[in-house]
This record gives sequence, C-alpha cells and structure tokens, in this order.
Amino acid sequence: MENISGFEITPNKLSSRIIDIKITNETIEKLIFPFKKFDLTAIEYKPFTRFTIAKSLDDLSQNKLGILLNEIIKDRKLGCFIIGPKEQNINVNDIFLVKLSTAISHLLGNPNHDSMSGKYYARFHVKHEDRSDSYLRKAYTNMDLHTDGTYVKEVTDWLLMTKIEEKNVEGGETAILHLDDWEYCDQLFNDPIGKRNFVWSSPKSKNVNYKVEHPIFSADVRGKPQISYIDQFPEPQNMEQGLFLQKLSDALEGSKHKIITKLPVGYSIVANNHFWLHGRRAFKENLNLSRELLRIRGRFN
Repeated sequence: MENISGFEITPNKLSSRIIDIKITNETIEKLIFPFKKFDLTAIEYKPFTRFTIAKSLDDLSQNKLGILLNEIIKDRKLGCFIIGPKEQNINVNDIFLVKLSTAISHLLGNPNHDSMSGKYYARFHVKHEDRSDSYLRKAYTNMDLHTDGTYVKEVTDWLLMTKIEEKNVEGGETAILHLDDWEYCDQLFNDPIGKRNFVWSSPKSKNVNYKVEHPIFSADVRGKPQISYIDQFPEPQNMEQGLFLQKLSDALEGSKHKIITKLPVGYSIVANNHFWLHGRRAFKENLNLSRELLRIRGRFN
C-alpha cells in the first residue's frame, strides 16, 4: 500500500482486513488554519463548506488520501479503516474532531441526513443513567452486531464513528465482523427466508415516521453476500420470519471471528456497511461513566 507523506499507514494488528491510518502531528497542525475558516454553524448550514475542508485534508496528502480511503472502503477484502491523530495535540478538541470526521466522510461520498439529530451527523452520549428507547445509549447492555440504515429509504454504503470523549470507562469495546469471515454466512445467506422482504421500523427517537421493506440478504454484482440487519427494528410478520431472525442473531453473536477492539479517543472507525457488521460490548457499571460518539453515514458518489 502506497505511503503518503504526513500519514502512517499499516495493517491493523488484529485483522489484515482493517487498515490503520495515523495522522502525524505536523499534518494536524497544518489542518488548524483551514479548519478554523469555518465554524460549526457554517459547516452545518452550508453543505459546500464540508467539501472545502475535505479538500484541505486531501491537499495535504497531494490528493492521495481520498483515493486511498475509497480503495480501502470499496475493497471486499478490506472495507474498513481506523484513522486519527498519531499523538495527543491540544488543538484536537471536539470541534476539531467534528471537522476532521466531516472531511474524512466527504472524501468518501455524500452523508445522509440523520433524522435523529436533524443534521448530516449525530453526536450522542452514553452515560450511567438512560431513559432512551434504543440500545445506542444503554451502557450496560451489549449492542449486538448490526448494520446501519436498515429503517430508512436512503442507501447507506458506509458508516463513520468517531470517539470524541471517554471518562471513567471500562469495557465498551467495539465489536466488528466481516461477512466473509463469518462461519455461518453461507448457511444463512442461502436460506430463502433471508432474501424475502421484511418490514423495518424504528423507535420514536429516530424521528422516522415511516416503515420500509427489504430483505436481510442480497448479492452484490459479483454474487457476494450483502447484509442489512439490526436486531431491534425488524417486525416479523409470521413464525417463519421470527425464527429466522432468532437463528441469525444467535449465529452472529456466537461467531468466533468477531474482532474486539478498543477505539482510542480522537479516532474514527469507518466501514463498508454492506459487508461489515458492528456492535459494542457492555460497559462496567460506573456512576461517572461518560462517552461521546459522533456518527456519519452515507453513500458513495
């Protein structure tokens, strides 16, 4: 894989399917000025400014970074990268991370509107107490393996998650699984039930007032399996669908090929949403637990 000045690029120690990209401190310093040109309000209200800061990031790599990120995320053998500052830097605060995440995402394509936040991105906290209607914020419950965008009409090709802040946290590791490593993939993919339409809805907090229908499994242009699934949102219409969903859930959570990793603060994990599933392990209980994440999901240009 080609070296890019200002970026350290290596295979992840846990999986050769994941590429680690560390941004040098020199490159971070060079991003400060172009990032400060636009405040968050401008970035949220003027979509073209997001492409401007994306170009600023790409320019620092002689326009090689955008090409590399697209090659990784679209490659079936890979499809995932983890990117963030190599060293701690006082200028890397939450605002900087929103802008950096925005720049990375806009090198991949166009983000979808996030109905939960009303923006192109969403920020959310995980704390000790929770009264939400989603596993997303329930600290002491496993978030099982799933893909994003199952309940919306927009195509969701990729997903970016950035860890903005973390305090008093033990546990909560990220779990991910590539379909081609899943030992039960052929069995479930070849079951005709999974290729029939399921009804998908969402809780009130998602602010999506419609339901969609689509199968769990489909094939890409080469006939390889793709998946669109989350355990909380399907509405099984009969015993056949209900039992298939249980079988699928058990097979995913029982996989011996899940990758369990701890994402450092300031880093983003970006994955192809068609053949990578992601989840989160439960946290150890702590009254002062606090984690903030940022999410952007979207489609390829």
